[in-house]
Amino acid sequence: MDGTAIMQGVAVAFIAQAFNIDLSMADYLAVILTATLASIGTAGVPGVGLIMLAMVLNQVGLPLEGIALIMGVDRLLDMIRTAVNITGDSAVSVIVAKSEGALDEDVFNNPQAGEKEETVELAKA
Repeated sequence: MDGTAIMQGVAVAFIAQAFNIDLSMADYLAVILTATLASIGTAGVPGVGLIMLAMVLNQVGLPLEGIALIMGVDRLLDMIRTAVNITGDSAVSVIVAKSEGALDEDVFNNPQAGEKEETVELAKA
């Protein structure tokens, strides 16, 4: 959940500035740690990032009312978070497949790959 962790860090910095609250380096490190752990445990449900943001805000002592500033644009942010998550997952999948020797580079580099319809024959047990 790369996008969720990034959004929470940026949202905390935005809310701190909106409320004119200075965060120390220790606060930023706590945000990084808490946002990372929260994003790992986050369910893949739209809008759940705001619930986890409350936990991160509470960790550094920011007012939970700051979530109201994010709510208006959260749907757009949620779509962007999803795109970041999918891109990260895809990149890691390609890296792991390449390291394991399971990446077919001809298919990977073929711009027409996946355009024609194929049938899959399943073996009968």
